[in-house]
Amino acid sequence: MTSLFLVDDHKLFLSGVLSEMGPEFDIAGSASEVDEAIEAIRQSEPDVVLIDVHMPGGGGVRVVTDVLSTNPDVRFLALSVSDAPEDVIAMIRAGARGYVTKSIVPAELSDSVRRIAEGDAVFSPRLAGFVLDAFGRQIPTPLDPELDLLTPREQEVLRHIARGFAYKQVARKLNISIKTVETHVSSVLRKLQLSSRHELAVWASDRDIV
Repeated sequence: MTSLFLVDDHKLFLSGVLSEMGPEFDIAGSASEVDEAIEAIRQSEPDVVLIDVHMPGGGGVRVVTDVLSTNPDVRFLALSVSDAPEDVIAMIRAGARGYVTKSIVPAELSDSVRRIAEGDAVFSPRLAGFVLDAFGRQIPTPLDPELDLLTPREQEVLRHIARGFAYKQVARKLNISIKTVETHVSSVLRKLQLSSRHELAVWASDRDIV
């Protein structure tokens, strides 16, 4: 059963979602504050985190960014009252795999969580256009299903490693620790079923994404 963690600073709404989702998923935990959420998600390592966007202390963007820096396999689905393009783009740039609004019906929300757990990207229909407009020029053509397995941060690390930068240089350029770079590289190699940095460089070069 898919494990699910919920983050929302509106406790009444959080209780309602827990009640709806509890029978269908393994609830790994919940949190209503940013710092609490980051620590709890790192410890529980759920399959999917259903997360609000606007919260004190950095909001959903900070939770996604901080967690993925140490736990790159956790997948995030944003759930928000906001359908503003800047909110959608900020969450996707941070590493969320999808974005739906709180007007979504329970059955569709459950389906969205399952699709995120399986590796899909999920967006409310109106929001998909924002994402295509923002990222269309950055996505290789044709779309590569293997590249889509990687988070935006993993893709950044991939490009720097493929260009020949050392871990220390990548860490400095992306303002992250060397250990975090190593974690991302290990995740990229595993997802792409490669065994070395050399194979990674060849893979990236073959797809013109260096």
